[in-house]
Amino acid sequence: MYQFIESIKVEDQEVFLLEFHQKRVNQTFSHFGREDSIDLAKIYKSLKHKEDGLFKLRIAYDLDKKIRTQMIPYAIPEILDFQLIENNTFDYSFKFEDRKELEKMKTKAKAEEIIIVKNNHITDTSFSNLLFRKGKDWYTPKSYLLNGIQRQSLLKRKEIKEIEITLQNIMEFSHFQIINALNDFDDMFIYPIDRIINLPGNEEYLNF
Repeated sequence: MYQFIESIKVEDQEVFLLEFHQKRVNQTFSHFGREDSIDLAKIYKSLKHKEDGLFKLRIAYDLDKKIRTQMIPYAIPEILDFQLIENNTFDYSFKFEDRKELEKMKTKAKAEEIIIVKNNHITDTSFSNLLFRKGKDWYTPKSYLLNGIQRQSLLKRKEIKEIEITLQNIMEFSHFQIINALNDFDDMFIYPIDRIINLPGNEEYLNF
């Protein structure tokens, strides 16, 4: 049986972007031929969470509606360096709980975090979507692996734009940042493009 996860931001007892999470869960059930879904708002309410601070509500579930929940204190990560790694066959179109392939890629890398390149196109890190800055504008790759919650929200609000980002044009961007349900679009957490240790032209480019 497939196992899926949702990682939901809870800060000071407020749940963020729940409608986007619920939509993704509903689409997952529907794709695999199930008419009913699980109700994320009810699951959160049942936990009777009363603590302030930033938490990750991790909900693991299967298509039989069996769930496991964890409320985990969360801190935004500061990542030392990134490495491009090519994998043309990897598929993560649903938020599967099984991350073995992602972890396998990370163990091969020489950097703390990976950026997966698929068919010459920049996609995602092992746990987030990406934004790239050119001038004053921020862009997200059209070639994502998973259409993340934060990404959908930012596009809907027109705060970012989609663009094709490849190995050929990545050097046109000056900075980048990671985004996911718990990592907001925030100019305080941006990286210069050379934080990627193996930009095109560097001999450390890694094919998986």
